[in-house]
Formats: sequence, structure tokens, C-alpha cells
Amino acid sequence: MRASRVFAAVDSHTEGMPTRVVTGGVGVIPGATMNERRLHFMAEMDGVRQLLVNEPRGHAAMSGAILQPPTRPDADWGVLYIEVSGCLPMCGHGTIGVATVLVETGMVTVTEPETVIRLDTPAGLVVARVAVRDGHADGVTLENVPSFCDRLDEVLHVPGFPGGARDVRYSLAFGGNFYAMVDLDDVGLPFDRAHQYKISEAGLAIMDALNTSAPPHHPTIDGVDHCHHVEFIAPGSDARLSRHAMAIHPGWFDRSPCGTGTSARMAELWARGELALGEDFVNESFIGSRFTGRLVAEATVGEGEQRRRAVLPTITGRAWVTGMGQYLLDPTDPFPTGFTF
Repeated sequence: MRASRVFAAVDSHTEGMPTRVVTGGVGVIPGATMNERRLHFMAEMDGVRQLLVNEPRGHAAMSGAILQPPTRPDADWGVLYIEVSGCLPMCGHGTIGVATVLVETGMVTVTEPETVIRLDTPAGLVVARVAVRDGHADGVTLENVPSFCDRLDEVLHVPGFPGGARDVRYSLAFGGNFYAMVDLDDVGLPFDRAHQYKISEAGLAIMDALNTSAPPHHPTIDGVDHCHHVEFIAPGSDARLSRHAMAIHPGWFDRSPCGTGTSARMAELWARGELALGEDFVNESFIGSRFTGRLVAEATVGEGEQRRRAVLPTITGRAWVTGMGQYLLDPTDPFPTGFTF
């Protein structure tokens, strides 16, 4: 057996969505902050991401997180998030997976009934409160980064919409990533996995139109200037229980309820005056799994003309360890960065 690269990882899933937590083989990524490390990784080391998430070692909906030493003194670990769409500034399901892995592998000091882990992410400090019983991580509550609604009920012309160009009403919010929220009824699509390909095609067309004609820009995080997620809201959704199909670039669906998407959805509902601080909000995924969210405080993001009213969300969910392994690159492998299909 020959290997030019060896990566150690612990695999998990969060409410159905995988997180490959990379514990060794990458080394310390250059950068004074985790976002600088993210930007360096994207520019100089993206082959590592592709190797770990693309086929044949991954799959079309693979997601992961690379553990790093923190860049700030108030954090226990740094995290870089990887998936088939690229490197994310924050990933809710991935953070729940990371926290679960850190507890169950003993990579942090574990206390019961709660272990608190402070994580340095490209989007900012995220605190994970892990409910622990008999050494097992029973659930994780994340204190996420400030989230805000950027646009409400705007109209986007989508030239590439399946079946012909059309105008689409949407809202846009940030919860660690930018999310366009579109009512399925408004685009004539059913909340049914039998129609997933039509929903995905519509999502990709909306992303393309949005990023071409009206791309978002985060006021303080460099390189967060696009939207790769469309949260298609199911009929009957409200500020108590919302169901959705989360279409993601380049053409897949989040299996989990999506932690940063849940944060963005709560920020949108708060901006509408429909969700108050301290109220539970349940967000349900396309496969029926759920996160419970809550807005705990108001905040602001940015300064001057870029200043946004924001909220601080918490997200509660569960993850399970599914495997441990080493991922190798043979020097003669014809697919050193994997492939997409």
C-alpha cells in the first residue's frame, strides 16, 4: 500500500446529513483568522476538499469539517467547513457533528450533564453546549453568529427558470451563509421528493440569477458575496413550524434541517414581526428531520451604511458517530481530487 497523503477522520451524521470531521493530515492552514484560513484554503488547498468530499471517497451530498488550532484565545478549536459546493463560513449541522465528535472521542474535557465547547469559525465564535449522559452526546445547542434579514419580498427575474423565464418573489437572509427563501406555491412546485429534480433545477436557476444580477455582500466577512442556498418553503409553514426543501449548489439537497438556514429563516420571520425573542421555532427538512431554534437577543452587524439589525439564534439538534477511518491518496490514483458525476 502506497500513499502520498493520509487523512484521519471521524464520520458522523446530523439528523441525516453527513459530516466528515477531519482530525489529521491537513496541518495548520496559514492565516491570522479562521476566515483568512478559509480564503487561503480556497485559493491554495482546494484539492484537499475535493479529495475528501467528491466521489469516490465522498458523494454528491458530502459535507465535512477540518479541525484546526484556534486563532483566538477564547476558543477551544478552530473549524473549516467543506462540502461539494466549496468552503462555507459556517455550517450548523457540521458544527453539531463536530461538537459530538469532540465529546465522544475525548478531544475535549467532557463534563456531565453539559460540556461547553467554544469554536472559532470563519463566520465568528460559535458556542456549542453538548448534553452529555454516560459519555454520550445526546444533543447539541449552538449559539450561532448574528443573523439578519437582507431583503424582504423582492422580485427577481430568473431567465433560466425551468419551463421558461419568470419573475420569482424571494427574501434573503444570513444565518452563517446567505439563503434565498422562496415559497414553493409561488413557483408552482409541490413539497414532494418525487419532484426533487424540478425543485433543484429551479433552485439553481434562482441562484444563478441572484448571483448575476443582485449578489449579496456580508458587511464584515470577506469573501461572503454569493448565495448557494435556496430554501423552498412548504405550504402551511409558519413561525411555529416550517418545512422546507433546501436546494444547494451545484445540485443537491440538505438532508438535515440546516442550522444556518434555520437561523436565516428565524431572522426573516423576526424581520416580519412574526417570531419574537424567546419563542421556539421548529424547522423540518425534506426528509422530515427537525431542529429547534430560538432567538435569544438582538444585535447589530456592520457599521454606517452597512449596518444591519440582527438577532442571535440558538439551534438544537442531534448527531451520531457513524465511523472512523483513514483516507489515502495513492500517487498513481487517476482521480487525485476525485470527480463529480
